[in-house]
Amino acid sequence: MSGDSASNGDGKPTTTTASPPPPPVSASAMDAHNAAVARIAAQVQSFHARQAPFRIYHGSTNSTRHSARRADNTIDTSRLTHVLSISVDDSSRGGTALVEPNVPMDALVRATLPHGLVPPVVMELPGITAGGGFSGTSGESSSFRYGAFDATVRSVELVTPEGRVERAGKHGPKQDLFWGAASAFGTLGVVTLLEVELRPACRYVRLEYSLARGAAETVRVMSAECERGENDYVDGIVFSMDETVVCVGRLTDEVHVEEGASGSAAKTKIRRFTRRHDPWFYIRARDVLKTLRKKEKQQQSSPSQQQQRDQPQEPAAAAATVVDTIPLEDYLFRYDRGGFWVARYAFNYFITPFNRVTRFLLDRYMHARVMYRALHKSGLGDYYMVQDVGVPYDRVPEFQAWLDGSLDIYPLWLCPLRVRRPGGPSAAHGLHAEFADPDRAPDLMNFGVWGPVRGDRRAVVAQNRALEQKVQELGGKKWLYAHAYYTEEEFWAHYDRASYDALRERYGAGYLPSVYDKVRVDVDAEEAARNRTWKTRAKARAKGVWPLRGLYGFAAAAVGAEYLLQKKDKGEGEKVTEKKAEAKANTEPAGEEPRSEQEAEMEKK
Repeated sequence: MSGDSASNGDGKPTTTTASPPPPPVSASAMDAHNAAVARIAAQVQSFHARQAPFRIYHGSTNSTRHSARRADNTIDTSRLTHVLSISVDDSSRGGTALVEPNVPMDALVRATLPHGLVPPVVMELPGITAGGGFSGTSGESSSFRYGAFDATVRSVELVTPEGRVERAGKHGPKQDLFWGAASAFGTLGVVTLLEVELRPACRYVRLEYSLARGAAETVRVMSAECERGENDYVDGIVFSMDETVVCVGRLTDEVHVEEGASGSAAKTKIRRFTRRHDPWFYIRARDVLKTLRKKEKQQQSSPSQQQQRDQPQEPAAAAATVVDTIPLEDYLFRYDRGGFWVARYAFNYFITPFNRVTRFLLDRYMHARVMYRALHKSGLGDYYMVQDVGVPYDRVPEFQAWLDGSLDIYPLWLCPLRVRRPGGPSAAHGLHAEFADPDRAPDLMNFGVWGPVRGDRRAVVAQNRALEQKVQELGGKKWLYAHAYYTEEEFWAHYDRASYDALRERYGAGYLPSVYDKVRVDVDAEEAARNRTWKTRAKARAKGVWPLRGLYGFAAAAVGAEYLLQKKDKGEGEKVTEKKAEAKANTEPAGEEPRSEQEAEMEKK
């Protein structure tokens, strides 16, 4: 295999396969992009000259962490929202998309599908952006095969902390910067462009549901499904210690046909999940669970099953299944409405009936984009467990038993993840440098643990810390989009500080906040801020009165209030007006087209 000699940034040449050039872009689009990047680079140079740390403002987030951004300490990239080009490779039937970092997943999919293409990994909440998927850690139901989203990015353009514009690829020059920036949350520079790999798409996903009894059987079933070459998507929903609905998807252009009661073929109903009157996917899975229980019971009581019990040498009958045919976009964003199932807790909080009618009436507020806005403004996330963690397959039964005994939060989301990076030793850079070593990067089972925790803020922190410690004990990983309660020593025992710090020194990032600085929660500082003045104490007490906190979050979400860019304290000097950043776009539910300028003008009048 031929390769180019490239440097990893330490002066040592490595032989790698060079990345092909990015797809062509129209001159006007690239000129506009380059002008925007030049402005960002100039801002970064100014911060670097003063050695003043900055944050990056994207206009939206799917992180649950509190924001420390202000207009005077922030690089604004919120206008980098364009898909610049789609390139089709006829020889491989794949292609690439050149996208700016704030392109959300639903916009990216809408841009690629007319070309018969789709990203290999599509984050299941449509508002998650390409840049967020790269700079954070995003693994989804296709990640058992393709890895996290960053593994499907071919190259990135980014502004280094010194203000230089660089192109870094997973093959070829600047591999150290590419892999270091992946999951670094902007602490190694500002990502301004991504070249995302694409694969052939189909009209539908054939989704097959089956029932696994217990954690050990769940791991066995999901592992076997991940090994099947024809499967494109694998995940699961744990409803109890003994019941997991395993969901296995295959891309197809055909509608699944089942045999009718009289032996005649009958096409199954096409299931959709993105329209207002559609069920939430979690509710569909819950209904499927009831069907699978009945089918399982019928199988166990059937004469053939009795015969198999009498003759154990015979192979067991196939597990009971239910099959849906789902349009591809509906499948990819099936968890948007209801935010998986987290929106149900809002119904509980407001003592509101949870049924088809109330879900229909409140649908606008049940999309993940709006829910994140409400979560940030209300502060209710401080009283919930909202964590994604991965543990090795052989530790799944122990971890699930611990979750059941310690938290008793259901449902849980399961998603098998391939964390091993392509490229071998040349990919061994950054926080997750060990992912380049096959011996240190086993496949992980991701657990989405999202639900209320009993007790006050300190009790919630204690439960989160217990979760972090259990994951560390089992050799797992915690993904850092959410609250992190590690001490600094605990954190760096979990992530590769030596590799990360070496990159920060190499690219002049020492003046920027570290990943730990960005993700940690300082509960003592929170309490000090609440008790600073009589006004802050009164505000904290008022928010503690049910249901004021929830109403405040709901109202802020309804009007599209800014929730990332903070105001300066009056004591710091001139008050900075809050910036309204793409508020309408970030509250627009998936599947609804943005309003035209004419419609907006009519609404103003």
